[in-house]
Formats: sequence, C-alpha cells, structure tokens
Amino acid sequence: MPTKPRQKKAVPPVAPARPVSRRRPAAQATGAEALPAPDAVQPDGSLPPRPRRKPAEPKKTAPSARTSKPRTDDGPSAVAPRNMKPAEVVQFLRDLASAWPDAKTELHYTGTFSLLVAVVLSAQATDASVNKVTPGLFAAAPTPQAMVALGEDGVGALIRTIGLWRAKAHNVVELSRQLLALHGGQVPDTREALEQLAGVGRKTANVVLSVAFGQPTVPVDTHVFRLANRSGLGRGSSVVAVEKALEQRIPQDMKCESHHWMILQGRYVCKARKPECWRCVARDVCLFPAKTSPPRPTARRA
Repeated sequence: MPTKPRQKKAVPPVAPARPVSRRRPAAQATGAEALPAPDAVQPDGSLPPRPRRKPAEPKKTAPSARTSKPRTDDGPSAVAPRNMKPAEVVQFLRDLASAWPDAKTELHYTGTFSLLVAVVLSAQATDASVNKVTPGLFAAAPTPQAMVALGEDGVGALIRTIGLWRAKAHNVVELSRQLLALHGGQVPDTREALEQLAGVGRKTANVVLSVAFGQPTVPVDTHVFRLANRSGLGRGSSVVAVEKALEQRIPQDMKCESHHWMILQGRYVCKARKPECWRCVARDVCLFPAKTSPPRPTARRA
C-alpha cells in the first residue's frame, strides 16, 4: 500500500538573539545612586547609559613647613630678623653719613622742572643712562612750553636709548601740558598734586618733594627697599610699608639726607646679588643675617 507522505511540523519562529554588550557589569549599589543591572535592556537592544560618578576630592595636606614662611637665614635675599632699636637706627645712619658726606642725587638737572622730568625718565633705568640723554633734551626743551612744542616724536628721538622711551616721551609731554593747564607752568609742591601728573608715582613725588623743596620725605626705590629690609632699618613687604616704617623710625633731622645715604650704600655696597659686607661702615650695627666675607685672593700662576 502506498504510504502517505509525512507532514512537517511547523517550527515556531525564533526570536533574534539579543546583542551582547561588552561593558562590564556594574557593581551593585544601594539607595538612590544604585546602578542599573546589566540585563536592563532598552527597546533598541542597548543598555541604558551608566550615570557618571563624582570625581574623588583631592586629599587635603598640611602646608609644608619649608614654604610656610619666607627664608630669612641665608642668601642675599635674607631679611633681618627684627627691626633696629632707635639707638641702632641713629648709629647706622651716622655711619652711612660718614661714608657718603657729600651725598646727593646723581641725576643731572638745572631746576625743578628738569628734576621732575629726569626722575620720570629714571624709572626702570639707571641714572647714568638718563644723564646721557637729558643734556640734549633740556637744551631743546628747557620749559614745559618748549616740551609741548617739541612733541612726543621729538622727545622720543632724544631719549631713544633708555628703556620704555615711547611711554616716557608721552608722559613727559603730557605732564608738561598738565603743568601749563593746572599749575601755571610751575611744579607743585604737594604729593597729591604731583601724583596727578602723567608718569608720576609715589616715589617720584617724594624725590621731587625732598630734593627740590626740602620736605622730609623718604623716597623708597629698589636700593632703599633692599637695604632697609636687610639691615633691619625698616622692614616691610611692600614699598609703602617700608616707607612708613622709615618715616616712623628715622629722626626728623635726618630724613632728607638719609635718602641719598641709603641709595648710594645700596647701589655700591649693599648690592642685590653680592653684597660687599666687608666694605660696609655700618656692618657692626646691621642685622643682616648672611654677612659676606671678602673674596679670597686668587693664586698667581708661575
């Protein structure tokens, strides 16, 4: 008898395989910050994005003992451990006076106006470099009127060899114009009025007040700042702080002259990088903790 063909059973459709994620299973967590399980598949077959964790806060460390305070025990940048006593201040200044009996400003000038201009030009420049350009400048423009007429280009051409000459040329012409407009062409004798002029700061004003008008001010430049901190004459972290300390500590009858003594001592003896303490007439009173000795003589070659 013929056999009937077998009917094949219908095979149900197989669901497509779920894509396998290569991401590592997240660590289990509790609370609101619990991460989703790896099998929490979205409708498109991908895993939900893992929420970002907050970066760990850096560990707080105690400040190093080496950097918590400035070093004051060695090197040319060392600072005196204390301020001088009043008697030490007087003795220190008397010693400087004996070393510089004829001390005066090394800038060349012929009057109050030329002094003001020379001091403005000396900012971030040496007195020697300023003295090379001022004779020609003052010959061409001895008055504020002549300086304005000369103009910035004319002034700049005559002071080109000193630093920041463009800015200084502008300031010299502008302050000359201000003197004519506000002070009748005369240099004022108050700090407030001087500091309103172009290019005139506190130190420049103090120099003019002291040198031109004999007022007991204490101008603080880089040399005075260094010497006052090293010696203990008047310590301070800023120019204004040193100025106030010196004004309080220097006797009234020594203020005008002491400015020149300190500048010359700082420029030629108490130098920035290599102070020549063995040459200092006030080394016995000075409180500088890193006093230097004279250099050893070099052996002569046979």
